Amino acid sequence: MSVLDIAKGMGVTLGHLFKKPMTVQYPEQKAPVQARFRGRHHLLRHPDTGLEKCIGCSLCAAACPAYAIYVEAAENDPANPTSAGERYASIYEINMLRCIFCGLCEEACPTGAVVLGHEFELADFRYQDFVYGKEDMLVGVKGAKWQRREAAAKGKDVELGFTAPPRPELEGVDY
Repeated sequence: MSVLDIAKGMGVTLGHLFKKPMTVQYPEQKAPVQARFRGRHHLLRHPDTGLEKCIGCSLCAAACPAYAIYVEAAENDPANPTSAGERYASIYEINMLRCIFCGLCEEACPTGAVVLGHEFELADFRYQDFVYGKEDMLVGVKGAKWQRREAAAKGKDVELGFTAPPRPELEGVDY
C-alpha cells in the first residue's frame, strides 16, 4: 500500500466527516421508508363489496421460495360469501421467521390480494407470534402482534415508528 492510496482513503474519510449525518433518532423520530420497501404482508379486500380478494388458489404458497406461506381453501357459501370467487382461504398463514420478503407472493397472486406493506417493526419474543394468520394481515389491522398486545395492555392505539409514502392499494391502512 502506497502513501498515495492512504491519502486517497483519508480524503474519502474527511469528505464524509463534514457531511450532514443520516442518523434518525429512532423511535422518537419517524424513519422514512422508500416506496419500494417490502415489509409486513397485507391481505386486501374489494373496495366496493368489502369481500376478501383472496380466493384460496395457493399460488402465493407455490411461488414462495422459503415455504413460509400456508393456504387452506374452502368452498364459498353463496348465501354468505367470504370472497368474490367460488372458494376462499379458510386458513392463510405466513411464518415471518421463514419469510425473506422477496415479493414473489405478491407477484404470483392473480387477484392482487397479497401486498407487502411498509411495516418493518416485526420483532417479538414468542415463536407463535411470528406466525401471522389471516386476521393479522387483513387491511385495517395496524402493527405487529407485539405492538397490538402492548397497545391493548396500555389502552392506547398502535403507534408505528416510520412514515411511508402513500400506496392506493393499501387505502384503509393508517400509517
